[in-house]
Parts: sequence; structure tokens; C-alpha cells
Amino acid sequence: MANPARERALTSSDRSEATAGPGNATPGLVIPPDLEATIVLVRHGESTFIEEGRFQGQAESPLSSHGRRQAKRAAERLAHPGASPALPIPAGMPLEIVHSPLGRAAETAGAIGTAMAADDAFGRDIPLRPDPGLLEIGQGEWEGLHRSEIESRWAAVLATWRLRPLEAWAPGGESIPVVAARVRRSLEVLIGRLAASGPAREPSSAPAVPRSPVAGYRGAAAGGPWSVVVGHDGVFKVVLLTLFDLPLERFWMWSFDLCGFTVIELRSGHAVLRAVNLTEHLAPLLDAASQEATEERQRSGAL
Repeated sequence: MANPARERALTSSDRSEATAGPGNATPGLVIPPDLEATIVLVRHGESTFIEEGRFQGQAESPLSSHGRRQAKRAAERLAHPGASPALPIPAGMPLEIVHSPLGRAAETAGAIGTAMAADDAFGRDIPLRPDPGLLEIGQGEWEGLHRSEIESRWAAVLATWRLRPLEAWAPGGESIPVVAARVRRSLEVLIGRLAASGPAREPSSAPAVPRSPVAGYRGAAAGGPWSVVVGHDGVFKVVLLTLFDLPLERFWMWSFDLCGFTVIELRSGHAVLRAVNLTEHLAPLLDAASQEATEERQRSGAL
């Protein structure tokens, strides 16, 4: 069955970009040199397919009861980012909450928006903006199947996907270069909106002195606008590869836990990774069984 959101996410120009150049390489993402901004990636909460051990991809799989608890804790933490220990994000409310249109991400984004709008938080509604470019990687014939069935029926394809993800992927699903093309467009829009929302510079004859890209020194606190992006493990892997101009072959180098936070600053035309996969806010929900299930899913290559 055709997926309209998937079709909207992949235009003809995206297909051309995804297959252009040696090794499917694309030009580096342009970050304005005078932009100071922050992007906070938040993976959605546990879905029913994750709970059942199924591959989901772009299939609709709502949050489980545990996933809704995860989303609530993540939302409360982001609504009070200055609470000790403070998150490495700017003071003040975010520009927007951008999210994948899939229900599990939209529900997580809605929980964050509700928590931020509370009187004891920012006290104002934060715009929510669905972006089909942030859909999870399409898993084709694997969507909805238990990982044990996929391991049995497609053992060779799955093994190659886990080791060399540019050489094999789910039958009828999306290749990583195709996903990278739509992710790139979404990042260009996201960064453009952050740049447009920043304070206007006062006219000056002296050139602006860019903030150092080196974190950890006095005067290097996060500044400028920030946005929350709620999405998926697979697509966030591609987001970081794109932001840091890394080869798509490094797809498996990143790991994103459910409702974990990853913080990227944009400084002096470069992306700076400030925090990866923060999950301390979920500690009260963790137990040995859930941790083991998370680790098993990561080993399976499921998205």
C-alpha cells in the first residue's frame, strides 16, 4: 500500500540528489557562520510494536502505556531545562517543536508541548510542526513482523544490513542515501527557521567575532534560539551523519534510547555535539528487564 507521507517526503529532486555523485555523496550542509542556535533531538517513547519486538519503520504504532510514561518524564524535564543538573540548552522558550508525522512521535511531541505550556514552565504554547522528512526509515516488507521472523526469512539481508547498511536494506524499504536526501532538506528548513528567528545584528563597521566552537570555557554558554525535534532512532542516525558531514557507512555508530535527549549546538558555521542520548530523567522507569530489552533491540538492527 502506498504511503502518502513517504511520497511527500521524497520528491523527484530528492531521488536525483540521493543517487548523485560517487558513493552517493552530497555536498556538506551549509550552516550560517553567524548563527548561534541549538537543536535538541528527542526520540519518541516506547510504542506497542517495540513492546512486542516488531520492526516498525513507517508503520503506525501508538505509544504503549510505558511509552506514555516515558514521554511525560521527558516532557517535564524539557519544560524545566534549568533544573539541576541543567541541560546544555539556551535559556528561554524554544522556537518550535518539530516532529515526525507518525503517531508515536506526534504524541511524544504533544506531551512536550503541553508540559512547556504549563504555568510553572514557559507558560505559552510552543508551535508544533510536523515534517514528513523526519519519518522513520521505511522498512518495507519487514514492517509489523517480529524480529525473529525477519531473522529467519531474511537472514543474509539482515546480516548485511547490520554490517554494511549501504549494501542491503529491507525489501521494499528505503535505502539510507534516499533517507539522507529528505533529512538534508528538513535540516535546511530547520536551520533556516532558527537563523531567521535570531536577533538582528546592530550595524557596525567592525566584523562580528564568532563564538569559539570549543565548548567548556567561560563565555561559551549556549545562546540564541533553540528547537526541539522529535523523531526516530534510524532517522536521527542520519541527522547526525548529515550535520557532522560523516560517511553514511557510519550509520550504526549512533544509538538513541527511547525518550533520550541529544543536544547539538550550531556555532561559527559548524555543528558541536554537546550531549548524546541523555536518559537520566527516565531513571525511575528503568529496571533490569527493560534495559535488557533495549539492548536486545539495538543488537537486532530493528528500527
